[in-house]
Amino acid sequence: MLTSEENIQYSRHILLEEIGIEGQEKLKSAKVLVIGAGGLGCPILQYLTAVGVGTIGIVDDDEVDQTNLQRQILYTVDDIGRSKAAVASERLSRLNPFVFFKVFEEKLEVDNALDLFSGYDIIVDGSDNFPTRYLVNDACIIADKPLVFGSIFKFQGQVSVFNYNQGPTYRCLFPVPPKSGAVPNCSDIGVLGVLPGIIGSLQANEVIKIITGVGEVLKGKLLYFDALTLQQQILSFKKNQDIEIYELEEDYEFFCGVHSIKLQEISGVDLKENKDNYHILDVRSLKEFNDFNIGGTHIPLEMLIHRTSELNNKKPIVVCCQSGLRSKKAIEIISEYRKDLDLFNLKNGFSSY
Repeated sequence: MLTSEENIQYSRHILLEEIGIEGQEKLKSAKVLVIGAGGLGCPILQYLTAVGVGTIGIVDDDEVDQTNLQRQILYTVDDIGRSKAAVASERLSRLNPFVFFKVFEEKLEVDNALDLFSGYDIIVDGSDNFPTRYLVNDACIIADKPLVFGSIFKFQGQVSVFNYNQGPTYRCLFPVPPKSGAVPNCSDIGVLGVLPGIIGSLQANEVIKIITGVGEVLKGKLLYFDALTLQQQILSFKKNQDIEIYELEEDYEFFCGVHSIKLQEISGVDLKENKDNYHILDVRSLKEFNDFNIGGTHIPLEMLIHRTSELNNKKPIVVCCQSGLRSKKAIEIISEYRKDLDLFNLKNGFSSY
């Protein structure tokens, strides 16, 4: 039942014949869990809050970084270093005081996914990595929750709805993850600032359609959007009846090929204080290296397999890239050929140095 104040707040929704009082009450009763409060999560959260989704859960263990501000418009420079989930909840509460927020300042993992999902009607994936996407998908299948999916890459984005009314799942479209390092993170290659806003808004739109029953949900369809040409395509795909998920993988990072070895890491702060104790290996592109570097040896990742013999074993080696992803792949490559090296990954890359 809507209060008199809620009737005023949502009056422009209620005027829509397709939504009306009944649709708005459905939104108020709904519980939606958003995975990630970053580029996609910000617009998803803002619009779900504005339209009056009654309960919104926010899962994110990350902190606001200055590099986020180009696209994550919930945050300001004053929020740098603070929990994204907490800041988002504070700011969104001022946008709509009638929404209840549940904040989970933790990483979504195998141990907590099913418990978290059990309290919500719809799961929205705003993550930016394949291990989380496969974990979210599998947990949604087991918990029987619809999954609203979005992804972005430079200037392109994708949106779909998985596991809706027994429809296809993420694994029906992508049965196996790409090879580790094959799809770079936006920290490595960049992303157009407005793109997450467009794709995240489309995800929020799918959530509203699911809750209210208005329109046609992207079930068994993948929407592709190009921000440079404004071209849009919708590709259809079918449910793969051979894919059955009864339990979660033990390690989704291993499943996605992120880690095939035990990884040692060092923080940017520790490296600055003890730089003389390490060799530096920078595996970014030549342009990135020329724009900014902290010295050491430069070998681009794609050339590394042919040049591992050049690496010196007199000191431990800290392998560096922009975000910490390419450097992890580099360590795996080096470890295959050089068992004599003591390798460390620069945690979160130069973005944290």
